[in-house]
Amino acid sequence: MSEGRNIWCPHVTVATVVADKEGRFLMVEEVIRGELRYNQPAGHLEPDEALADAARRETLEETGWDVEIEYFLGVHQWWSPVHHDHVVRFGFSARTTAHHPERELDTGIRRALWMPRDEIAALGKKLRSPLVLASIDDWLAGQRLSLGTIKSMLPVAATAP
Repeated sequence: MSEGRNIWCPHVTVATVVADKEGRFLMVEEVIRGELRYNQPAGHLEPDEALADAARRETLEETGWDVEIEYFLGVHQWWSPVHHDHVVRFGFSARTTAHHPERELDTGIRRALWMPRDEIAALGKKLRSPLVLASIDDWLAGQRLSLGTIKSMLPVAATAP
């Protein structure tokens, strides 16, 4: 590609699958374009941010839960018919370490809630994307990759928790 030409860039996002001992998953209820949708804690990667740090940050901002990222679940690529953009989503699994119920949640997030997979699947078109259930199913299938699978070449200060 010659200099000066536009380079196509998909949206890079992260998502965190958090399960409790009762088999429920941490979800967020959010308003997207005036409609109620459900998602894992998820969001966009910010400049100079490591992927696992983004997953940790998004989980806290959207749910009020501090988490420890334990595993990398994998990557999903998807084309959004709503935004007409490609999304590359890095999935992680985590365990909760502390809850801050007084914390104000991100704009658009109505609440965080714990739901079993069957209730999540029953939401159908109310799910933010098919990636929500795909990530949960990866986790339920036992997919757990080492966090060492992802290498960050960012400066050390940029990857500190």
